[in-house]
Amino acid sequence: MKLRFLGKNSTVGDCPTLYATDRDTYLVQGWKVFANDLLTQLEIPEGETALEVPTELFEHLVEDGLPAGEVRRIVDPIMILTPGGTFVVQGREVTDIEALAQMEIPDYETVVEVPKPAITALLEEPHGADLQRRAQPAL
Repeated sequence: MKLRFLGKNSTVGDCPTLYATDRDTYLVQGWKVFANDLLTQLEIPEGETALEVPTELFEHLVEDGLPAGEVRRIVDPIMILTPGGTFVVQGREVTDIEALAQMEIPDYETVVEVPKPAITALLEEPHGADLQRRAQPAL
């Protein structure tokens, strides 16, 4: 799998990153989700995982020729908005050794692959009663 770097949101020790692939997908690198209250709200099939990224990460989609990177729709199960204002992205966990070798991934991060049409659909204006799934705050 060939990767094209689109952008990252870095602070010291944090490196959420967005890549385009030659397979009509995006790779999203972000923080592993460990919060039990959040994990209980997700139905994650085998072979998939969820990670957390800042909402600003998707602004880098403009580097892939999209007019804007503002997520306007939250679509289950691809993405949910946390109470802290970040996105949890769910997708197929990347295990391709060649692709992983092209990235720097700290132990507390992971990478998911999401089809481009699924991500670009999130940028569209909601139509009618668009259901937006938000993570419930811990009690």
